[in-house]
Amino acid sequence: MYLPNGVFFFLILVVSVFAVITLPAYAQENTVTAKSVGFEETTIIEFENSADSTTEIDTIRIWLGSDFNFKSFKTEKGWMGQKTPEGVIVFTTSNPVHPGEVVKFGVKTDKPKPGINWKALTDTDKQIATGKTLVSESSSFVSTTQPPSTSGTGVFESSSFRLIPEKPSVGSSVRVTGDNFAANHQLDFYIDSKKIESFKTDENGSFIFTSSVPADQSADRVDFKIVDAEGNEKTISLRLGEETKIPSAENIPFTISEISPVVYRGQAIKVTGTASPGSTITASIKDQSGTVLTTLAVTVDLTGKWIYEGIIPVDSPLGERTVEITDGTNIIKRNLTVASSKAVEISPLKVMFQAGETVVFNGTAKPNEELEIVVNDPQGTEFYTQILNVDSSGQVKIEFPTLASSLEGTYVLFASQGEDIDIVLVGLGELPEVKLVVKPDKLNYSTGDTMNLEIEGPPSSTISLIIVDPSDKNKFSDTIILGPEGQKNYQLDLKGYSSGVYTAVVTRGNSQISEIFSVGLQTGSGPIDARSTKETYQPGESVLILGESAKNMLLTLELKDPDGVVVKTKETFTNKDGIFSDSSFKIPVTAKPGTWTIQARSGPNFDDVKITVQGSVEEGMTIYVDSVVPSSGGKIVTLKGYGAVVSQLVVITIFSETDEEITELTIVSTGVGDFSTIWLVDNKIAPGTYTIKAVDALNEAETTVVL
Repeated sequence: MYLPNGVFFFLILVVSVFAVITLPAYAQENTVTAKSVGFEETTIIEFENSADSTTEIDTIRIWLGSDFNFKSFKTEKGWMGQKTPEGVIVFTTSNPVHPGEVVKFGVKTDKPKPGINWKALTDTDKQIATGKTLVSESSSFVSTTQPPSTSGTGVFESSSFRLIPEKPSVGSSVRVTGDNFAANHQLDFYIDSKKIESFKTDENGSFIFTSSVPADQSADRVDFKIVDAEGNEKTISLRLGEETKIPSAENIPFTISEISPVVYRGQAIKVTGTASPGSTITASIKDQSGTVLTTLAVTVDLTGKWIYEGIIPVDSPLGERTVEITDGTNIIKRNLTVASSKAVEISPLKVMFQAGETVVFNGTAKPNEELEIVVNDPQGTEFYTQILNVDSSGQVKIEFPTLASSLEGTYVLFASQGEDIDIVLVGLGELPEVKLVVKPDKLNYSTGDTMNLEIEGPPSSTISLIIVDPSDKNKFSDTIILGPEGQKNYQLDLKGYSSGVYTAVVTRGNSQISEIFSVGLQTGSGPIDARSTKETYQPGESVLILGESAKNMLLTLELKDPDGVVVKTKETFTNKDGIFSDSSFKIPVTAKPGTWTIQARSGPNFDDVKITVQGSVEEGMTIYVDSVVPSSGGKIVTLKGYGAVVSQLVVITIFSETDEEITELTIVSTGVGDFSTIWLVDNKIAPGTYTIKAVDALNEAETTVVL
């Protein structure tokens, strides 16, 4: 329910005749201040965001003491008010109050001079300031019986007046207010040469009165004048609007426009209708059990039209809703369903799992299409992959096992169907840490394509995006604000991008992440020579694939089990020197022992790499190379093993091809006999095959790595 516009503006104009008592925000360094002005049961409360503030006000909540109740309220344009069952009025907006700006609200209470408690919040409901404001009548408001003066000068150079509204129409009412005129002076109000009425100023030389534009006045440019007895005048020249015909309330039915049966999280909605002029339309939104979730109020204008515009909250629960709209006499009902705005939406069963548990996700995806699942561990290494065939229901369940020795930290799940991608964080052994993640919808694009970048980060944070071209120069940059849920689908026009490999770099503060993509690369331009860094692997072990072919060429890599079933497919490309490498392949934990094949192909050209996958070792110790990652100083070789004596020292010695000892590493095995460490390889080390030997109190094991 809202106050009529006339009352709202009138109260703003009488600020000068009432005293304001403001209690400052508690412990907030007055970043937000509040002032209230009262007239009988109606109060105008003004909030100012300090010019020194570093935050924006998106939400203001006000409430009264136990002896007072709100009867109605009025908002400025762009704000929406909502009264909760607890008696709190929540004002929200999509155009926040920036530092140095002011917003006003009007409220009507059941008693005069209420004490209004308030709280100012950001768009993430973070408190900016809180306080209480009181209103009382000013002792300086004293009536006078002194007769007005008609002699002498009444209009000065500094005198000014204004009209409310600023552009009145023919036949409409207009409020006239002025300052810096002679005190207690008789003045005249003219429209062009026609005297409309006379009035007097107060003891401060100010005035306020209501008049009207004659109905027979032409809708042309006219001069509004304030004139004294000596002919001195102040003038406002403007063009009058056409006369507004206010229809009879009896002739306007209660109607509502069509509401879409399905709305999505984050979607902007607009509902319009008609009702009795000046009345209030109330809408109650209920869930499936009939519980009222929220109540909204909209004022009908003088022509009998009303409009509501809002946004479906991004965290709104999914499901069916019933909307009841009433004008106080009639009720119109509409049913709708709140759905996810994403084609692919996945959520973990819980935010944190323990090492050794099976991590479970549930969600929805496009029916009857394949869904690709990729999970990266806290170091960014691919931990798990799966291709799901989504059935007609669109419901999906994703499960991947972890080991007691699995790395603890934040795991990132990518679920994709073509251009639709969802990024989900989950913790193993600890709560997930909010981090920057960026994922393009594919690897290679044609010039003129639009690339979809899915970006994940802290909610509502500001990040920078830079595109680096093949010559390592900045091609493009932009500043991006993530949504309240911490995600953004950013579309980048690749028109004018030449053929080559590009890097998308996303930065926030000291955090930075990058992802490569290519434009205009082709397939099948030369022979392919591919190889793995070793011949024998254990289940769960990563595979590093190296190779050469023609420069800037697209390739497809496939991992096949002994039966020829494709377990994983990955696109990659050669660099400007014709080199390619990929460490995203991992032998499944449940891998079938035997000869596996890694095929690298481009057009008609291909090369097969044969590797042996052994069964799980039940006795003794095993050591293997988990990954080889280039670094600025050389390479980082991750070594892992299992089957060692529990909680005992494991000594790892690395030898060259000539049996020269390169280095020695020591590590203590876990409570289940697993161990893991890294070998930092200097750039100066000679290429070749290196032997890695691990020894504990009872066992020995060795493996090799090609550098």
